[in-house]
Amino acid sequence: MNEPITVPYDLADILKELKQDIKDVNTKLDKQSEKLNTIEVKLAKIETEITGMDKRLERVENTQDTLVKEVSDLKGFRSLILPLVVGGISAVIGGIVTAVFRLPSLLLKP
Repeated sequence: MNEPITVPYDLADILKELKQDIKDVNTKLDKQSEKLNTIEVKLAKIETEITGMDKRLERVENTQDTLVKEVSDLKGFRSLILPLVVGGISAVIGGIVTAVFRLPSLLLKP
C-alpha cells in the first residue's frame, strides 16, 4: 500500500511543459485584458455620447414646451382678433352700403 509512486517522465520535461502552459495562460489573459481595456474605452465614448444626447433631448423638450405655450397663446390671441377683424370689416361694409344708399340722394341734390 505504501509503495512509492514512480513517474516514467523526466521531471525537467514536466516542469518545462507546465512553465509553457503558464506562459500560454498569461498570454491569453493579456489579450483578454487588452480587449477589456478597448471595451472600457468604447463604453466611455458611448456614455459621453449618451450624455450629449440627453442634453440635446432636454433642449428639444424645452423648445417644444415653449412652442406649445406660444401656439396656445396665439390661439387665445386669435379668439380676440377674429371679432375685431369681423367688426372692422362689418363697419367698412356698413359704411360702403350707407354711402351707396346716400350717393343717389347726394347726386340728385340741386
